[in-house]
Order: sequence, then C-alpha cells, then structure tokens
Amino acid sequence: MSGERGPGRPPVTRRGLLRGGGVLAFAGLSAAALKLPLFEVAGARQDPAACAAADVSEAERRLVISNWPQYIDPRRKEEGTFQTFQRRTGIEVAYTDDVNDNAEFYAKVRNQLGSCQPIDRDLVMLTDWMAARMIGLGWVQPLDPDRVPNLHANLIDPLRERQWDPDLTYHAPWQTGLTGIAYNAAKTGEVGSFEELLTRSDLKGRVTLLTEMRDTMSFLLAVTGADPRDFTDDQWGVAIDRLREVVASGQVRAFTGNDYTQDLAAGNIYACEAWSGDVIQLQFENPDIKFVTPEEGLVLWSDNMLVPNLATHTANAEQWIDYYYEPEVAARLAAWVNYICPVRGAREAMEQVDPSLVDNELIFPSDEALAATFDFMPLDDRQTTQYEGEFADVTGG
Repeated sequence: MSGERGPGRPPVTRRGLLRGGGVLAFAGLSAAALKLPLFEVAGARQDPAACAAADVSEAERRLVISNWPQYIDPRRKEEGTFQTFQRRTGIEVAYTDDVNDNAEFYAKVRNQLGSCQPIDRDLVMLTDWMAARMIGLGWVQPLDPDRVPNLHANLIDPLRERQWDPDLTYHAPWQTGLTGIAYNAAKTGEVGSFEELLTRSDLKGRVTLLTEMRDTMSFLLAVTGADPRDFTDDQWGVAIDRLREVVASGQVRAFTGNDYTQDLAAGNIYACEAWSGDVIQLQFENPDIKFVTPEEGLVLWSDNMLVPNLATHTANAEQWIDYYYEPEVAARLAAWVNYICPVRGAREAMEQVDPSLVDNELIFPSDEALAATFDFMPLDDRQTTQYEGEFADVTGG
C-alpha cells in the first residue's frame, strides 16, 4: 500500500534531493543544480499572527496532513496508530505522502505561503533545514504548549533547544535519524572516521557520499577543523576545496540519494556516508552491513511536524502531535519505520511492542552516541544560494 513499509522493505530517502532517480555521477548537471531552492521571494516574509485562519477544529473533525512516503505504520490496519487515532479522537485524517523532496515541496507552496494564501494543509513534515527556513519566513503557526503537553514532557534531550526554534514554539520532531558511515564487512575492514573514507587507498573508487549538502559538508567541515554548527565563509571555502580535491582524486565513486544501499549490499561499493534508517533495513537481509559512528561524530537530523499559515484545523493537528508523543504510540510507529524515536519512554514501551528492537542502537541510541552528534548551522538566503551552488558544482562535474 502506498506510503507504508515494514521491516525488510527498502526505504526511500527522506533527506536527499533524489528519490529513486539512480546514482548521480560526475557528468552533466547535478540534481542539486537543477533543484536549488528558490529562496529569494520578494515580499515572502509573513507575520504568522497576521496570517492565521479561524480554527474550525471543534466543528470540523478533520485534519489534512502531508508527509514523506513510507513514513507511518499501515494506515488500514485496525490496531495501527493511524486508525487508533481516528477512533479515539473522532478526527478524520486526510493523509497524503506527497513530500518527496524538501526543495520540491518548498517550490510547490512558496507562492501561496509567501503571499499569505492557504495551501489546504493542516500539518506538513519537513527536515530541519527547511523547517528552519519556513519558520524564519513566518510561514508556520505557533503550537499551543497546553495542547501538546506530551511533546514538552517527552521529547528526548538531544532534540531540544534547536537554534532555529529553541522553545518548540513551531515544530515537533516526527522521526529522527543519524548520518554516519556504513561499510560492507565482507569487502573491507572497519572504517572508523570520515577522514579514512576520504583517503584510504583500499577504498578508492568504492566510496559514495550523499547528495544532501548539509550532511556531506557537515563532515567536510569537521575534518578540516571547523564546527558545522558555527562556521565562517572562509572555513566553508576550505571544506569545499577539500571536497573538490577528493573528487578529483577518484576516491569517490558517486554522490547518491539513498540508492547507495543497493551498491553497498551488492559489494559494488565498500563504504559510504549513510543514513541510520537505511542501514537497519539492509541489516535485515545482510548482517555484513555495519553502521559506524565516525571519529568526527554523527549528524543528527529530524523531519518535523509544522502547522502552515492559514491552516484551519490547528487544534486537531495539535491532538495528532500530542498523540504521537505518547511513548506506547511512538514505539509502535518506530517499530515500523525503524528511524530514531524522538520520544522519551518509547524504549521501555518497546518491550511490549517488539522486544527485538529494544537494544537497537539505531532506533534508541545510547547517551554516549547522542553526545557525539551535531547539526548544521542555519543559513540565510545568501549562504544558501552560494553554498548549494558551490556544492552542486563540485558534485555535478
């Protein structure tokens, strides 16, 4: 069924700029170059207070959601989280998996949101950097903290105090993931650092990196001595030059979306930059696939629930958010999607849902692993245009 998957089925990327489009080689235009976010929108900035609709949640028990594909447990299953929510609340949910790509979704809604027009959705799920951008533009409505008490009580500590929304005024993480290194133990020994990934001669031509600029450049900034959370243009220049040298050396086979999984499992590549949820899926079929925390650390990211301006069922959306922050509900969702669960208490609840997943470090990372995580500095319009463009130049040819 569209929009659903279970253990053993291949995931789709929720982070990159490609979805099922094959490997991005070093020839011709890159997908990133073709799909750069068009952030310069004249008059786009709004005041959320002045661009709010009347909330008709009490009279209309409806909710319209846009999410990424394959990012919820089976919606037709009577005991699943989706049907349980509808029965418990009396809210009919129109759920669409039409967020295929952050930049693509932005392009679809920017003209309406930039001119204070409705997009006919009550809740959308977007990755940190795009969530930050839309919040910064004033396109997102605030959440009433009294209506989402589970969010404030149960969000895990590493996801609190984000630079772009420190008080959880506008966002609630849906699912979370780690970006690190994966390798095929049948083909090579452990790869312990991103520096090794970029330099080891036995890996030359058998390495892939990600098309997602913020993931890949977080590591390049780290290996060149900068802090991905707070860096200068000069530090960016050093990092992008290092990437350019690595590409020219032939070390990197390609830049990919999550289609690296096929080549990693087949042994066509030996090691790669990887997303944690993908690796869990691969390990169901191939225990030789390993996920490593690089010496430089891990990138921690989330896809986030946001209420866009002029949503008409905000209170219903807040009920959805609060429901999915119940530990038992969060555990049931995590058992299906296999990404990091952002809800405190869900690990204990997983004892009853699926005991085999309780000790899975890629769903419930240890405090030690989470302490080694970082995110990418929020960018302004100028930085976004410059950095995305320079990254596309390097990865595209």
